[in-house]
Formats: sequence, C-alpha cells, structure tokens
Amino acid sequence: MGIYTTEITSDKIKSDNPVHQRLLKAYYAAIPYIKGELLEIGCGEGRGVEQLAPKAKSYVALDKIKEVVDKLSELYPQHRFIQTNIPPIKDLDDNQFDTIVTFQVIEHIKNDKLFLEEIKRLLKPGGRALITTPNIKKSLSRNPWHIREYTAEQLEKLCQSIFKKVDMKGIDGDDKVMEYYKMNKASVQKIMRWDILNLQYRLPASILRIPYEILNRMNRNKLNDDNDSLVARITHEDYIVSENADESLDLFVIVEK
Repeated sequence: MGIYTTEITSDKIKSDNPVHQRLLKAYYAAIPYIKGELLEIGCGEGRGVEQLAPKAKSYVALDKIKEVVDKLSELYPQHRFIQTNIPPIKDLDDNQFDTIVTFQVIEHIKNDKLFLEEIKRLLKPGGRALITTPNIKKSLSRNPWHIREYTAEQLEKLCQSIFKKVDMKGIDGDDKVMEYYKMNKASVQKIMRWDILNLQYRLPASILRIPYEILNRMNRNKLNDDNDSLVARITHEDYIVSENADESLDLFVIVEK
C-alpha cells in the first residue's frame, strides 16, 4: 500500500519480520475471544480482516489513513471500513459490538481515557475488548510516534477505572525472539551513545520523527545483515501470551463491560 514506516511494519520488508510477527501474534491470541459483531480500531494493513473477520458475525474496521481504508474497502467489499480520527468514535451506535480489538493504538491516543470510554460505549453489556500496547519497561528508546507508553500497572489501573473486569496479560518471546531483542538492544545502545545531551527526551516529537525513521530503518537492516537467518526464522509462534505482563514485550489486556 506504500504506507510503511518502521512504525507501520510490513511482511514485505525482510528486516521488519520480527516486529511484524510480534504484531501478528496478537491476532492469533485474540481468536478464542472473537464472537458476534466485531470492531477493529486501527486496522492497519488488514491483519484483522484475514485472521479475525472469519470468526465474527460481522466486521467493521476504523483507521485514520485514507489509503488504507480505500484499499481494504476494494479488497473486502463484504466488510465495512471507515476512515476517521479518534476519539471520539463517530457514526457508531452505543452497545453495538460484542468484541472490539485495538492493537498498538492506545499509545498514539492523546486522550486515552476518552478512548477507553468510547470502547466501553460501543460494547454490548458483557462484551469484551482486547488491547495491546508496548511495555515501556522493554522499550529501547523514545518512540516519537507515541504520545505515551505504559507499565502494566499503569494500564491496568486506567482500565479498572472504566471497565468492570480487567485481565492483564503480556506478549513475550521465546529464545529466538529474546536473542533478537538483545541484539537490537545492544545496537540501539551504540546509537544512543551519541545522544550525550539526551535530546531524544528533550526535543519535540515532531522534530525527532525523521531521524528516528532513518536510524530505526538503518538499525533493522543492520540486524538483518548481521543475522539474516535469525530475522527470517522468527514467526508468530515464537511469541507467547504470558501471565507476567510486567516483564513482557507488549501488554495484552482483556476488558469486559
């Protein structure tokens, strides 16, 4: 679709594979929870259509990128795709969905509490939403595309302030994934040595996005060149749903209205 940055990964870019598989894992983990009317908030390249829509009675997806929505609407005319900026979430009725999934989205939302309140509004009584977001304890540098990142405790408390049931889990990795993580961490630390003024945390995010993209892409390509067999061999099966959210790569929370 021509939209890919290091923030929006693709299965078509070899060096993106470990991150792509990490994002894909959430969809496989979500399958047992899918039922009835399904909404995906932030559908990206369409992983949810392929993995989750067949498990649901109906599928509606939201995304802010018009190119994404237009392309997916053309590919999957049986489903409804809406281009919108959120929150609030417009043109959708209260108590409309049995299941909502929103993966790697909440960290981009300025008013995260309103975002979760809108999810609650859209869920039917007893409906469930599944949310993933990076665990800040495992982040290697500031991501200027993110408004904020959370610890497990922070996200759990936020969700508990809105939903009646909150089940906090994580998405972690096996030995292959953690070998890649350690390689990535070492490589990022070498880059960060040059930031002696700690500018990544002092400059506005808008200024940091271009150098972040350049350095992040260079870093992923270098990791691929250094160990292309490891990068290529990682699949979604190398990521696991963990009960230890605090030490996981991503937070994975299931909430119920």
